[in-house]
Amino acid sequence: MEKKSDTTALQNSFAAGFRDGIPIGLGYLSVSVTFGMAAIAGGLPVWAAVAISMTNVTSAGQFAGLELIFGGGSMFEMALTQLVINLRYMLMSISVSQKLHKTVTLADRMMFGFMMTDEVFAVTSGQRCEVGKKYLFGIMIAPYVGWSLGTLLGAVASSFMPMSIRSAFGVAIYGMFIAIVLPVARQSSAVLKVVLLAVLLSCIMHYAPVLSGVSSGFAIIICTVIASAVGALLAPVKDEEVCA
Repeated sequence: MEKKSDTTALQNSFAAGFRDGIPIGLGYLSVSVTFGMAAIAGGLPVWAAVAISMTNVTSAGQFAGLELIFGGGSMFEMALTQLVINLRYMLMSISVSQKLHKTVTLADRMMFGFMMTDEVFAVTSGQRCEVGKKYLFGIMIAPYVGWSLGTLLGAVASSFMPMSIRSAFGVAIYGMFIAIVLPVARQSSAVLKVVLLAVLLSCIMHYAPVLSGVSSGFAIIICTVIASAVGALLAPVKDEEVCA
C-alpha cells in the first residue's frame, strides 16, 4: 500500500510543532544553566559561553569541548571529539528524513539538521504522519531559545548560586528524556522492547571489560543501530500504519 501524502496525512502545523517543542525547551533551559556555570567557572566570558550554545546545541559535545578548551587541546582534537560525540545525530537525521514531506527543501533539512538533538529526534520520529516544514520550524524554536537562554542565565548566576542547586540542574535532562520515551513505550510493546534492549546494550557497553573503553559517542551509535535494527526486523511498520 502506497504511503499517503495528502494534507490529511501530513503533520504540518507550526502551532503543533511549537507546542511539542515547549517541554524540550524547558528541559534544555535547566540543563544549559549548568553549562553556562561551567564555562564561566573555567574562565570564559559570558558572551563566549552563550555563543557556543547558540552555534552548537549539543550538551555532551559542548561539555567535552569545554574540557578541551580548558586543557589546551588542539583544533584537531576538538574536531575529532565533536565528530565522535555527535556522529549519532547524522543517523538520527537520516532516519527522520524518511518522514519528511516532499515540500521540505534542502535548506529546510540543513536548518533542521542543525537543531537535531536526541529529544527533538524522539518527538519528530514519533509522529505518525509525514512531517512538513512548518512543524519542523515550530519544534525547533523552544529548544533553541531554551538552550541559549539557559546558558545565559547560568553564566550570569554562576557567581551567587549554591553548588547544590547547580548539581541538581545536571540531572534534569534525563528526567525530560524519560518523560518523552515512556508514554510511547507504554502504548507499544514493540517500542518498549526496543527501549529495554537499548538499555541492556548500553549497560553492556559501559560495564563489559573490553567494550567499556569505547567512547560514549560510538557507544550510543552502536546501541542505537543494533536496537533499532532488531526492532525493525521483529516489528516492522506497515505502510498503512504510518498515518492515521
